[in-house]
Amino acid sequence: MTRPTSRRSVLTAALAAAAGAGAVAATGPAAAAATRTSSSSPGAASLVDNRFWSTRADWTRGSAAGTRVVAGLRPGLVIGAATATTDYTDPHTGVTTTWEYATWTSPVHRTAVPATEVIASWNAHTPAGTWIQIELRGRYTDGTDTPWYVMGRWASGDGDVLRTSVDDQSDGLSSVWTDTLAVDDAANGVRIVSYRLRLTLHRTPGSRLTPTVHRAGAMSSAVPDRFTVPAAPSAVARELVVPRYSQNVHVGEYPEYDNGGEAWCSPTSSQMIIEYWGRGPSADDLAWVKPGIADPQVCHAARHTYDHQYEGCGNWPFNAAYAATYRDMNAVVTRLGSLTDVERLVGAGIPVITSQSFLKEELTGAGYGTSGHLMTVIGFTADGDVIANDPASPDNEAVRRVYRRREWENIWLRTKRYDANGQVRSGTGGVCYLYWPTRPTLGQQRVLRSLGVL
Repeated sequence: MTRPTSRRSVLTAALAAAAGAGAVAATGPAAAAATRTSSSSPGAASLVDNRFWSTRADWTRGSAAGTRVVAGLRPGLVIGAATATTDYTDPHTGVTTTWEYATWTSPVHRTAVPATEVIASWNAHTPAGTWIQIELRGRYTDGTDTPWYVMGRWASGDGDVLRTSVDDQSDGLSSVWTDTLAVDDAANGVRIVSYRLRLTLHRTPGSRLTPTVHRAGAMSSAVPDRFTVPAAPSAVARELVVPRYSQNVHVGEYPEYDNGGEAWCSPTSSQMIIEYWGRGPSADDLAWVKPGIADPQVCHAARHTYDHQYEGCGNWPFNAAYAATYRDMNAVVTRLGSLTDVERLVGAGIPVITSQSFLKEELTGAGYGTSGHLMTVIGFTADGDVIANDPASPDNEAVRRVYRRREWENIWLRTKRYDANGQVRSGTGGVCYLYWPTRPTLGQQRVLRSLGVL
């Protein structure tokens, strides 16, 4: 059983309020971005907008201060000439270190949907002696701007700075809850209609080291307040062969990372899909894990997704960023509009990591309830039921589950639910992680482009 994570519960409670006023259709200039939205179900195109910068043309359209673009199969943003230095005191170690840095600021992206939530994600390589900061500044419907919100301070390792989200960021209209920028009260009509990203690349002063950012962007959305969602007819019967790992095999291991395996649903799910794509840590990468531990790569994933402020491994963008540290891998956090979207991805050979909350009786066969849990959708039966690798299983052999389609669809896509005490809580409204290789097949490209993430 997945242990409830209190800080994620705080986040989802805030998002429930933000979803209250429903979706607002895009008009005018925003309509140009509609091709970057999920549009396979009725109304989905008006709910979710994706914009990710990843090509050479994307990077050159931004404003650079000391950064430059490097070419290749995966064009990236690097430090060309640092513009200044800063002293950063790591809030989790108390150590102050001087870094030099350069920045890149994206063009303004006008969202196809006036949004109540924005979630940034990024793919980067950060060798020892480097790290990055990701910030986002939104514009409200009244023309005023949010502050530059920190969406993450991130490095793939933990030898220089400890990766962290930043609490207590708010301007009275919106707030950052770990990994999500959310409008505080959607009922008052406040929406975010555009945003910019700012990337700050840090390195040891005087060195030639540099982070490389291959992809950065955000998903903005205005998912309506709903306890139930429309049923999507089944269309695909296929099962992908995905490694099976149980988080519960690791109960009690490395408690410094969110109390050990009982809370590792997110990194365990990430590791399954990373290995599906033929990637994974090397023996040298795993040398730190105690001998004799089963599936040490799951421990590795937990350590390298751990958010030291959130005190957990469930930070959505940190999981995507971890997946993208592997050779030629891309990863984003987004929302999908229906199970039809998931079926199209699975049909193209792309498994989907989904986030959901439910009572024990709401998901037949699960045997547990949870306030927040990640699992992987790896296929669909001939009857349309969901085949999932569920890490909240007693052992690896038991990880493959078949869940009833209608139950699973609702617990994943809804934004509001009742807890065991009858209190109204929130759901994630279709949040998922998508991981795919740099050279996807033509069929995979078509699906990813239709969802706006490629």
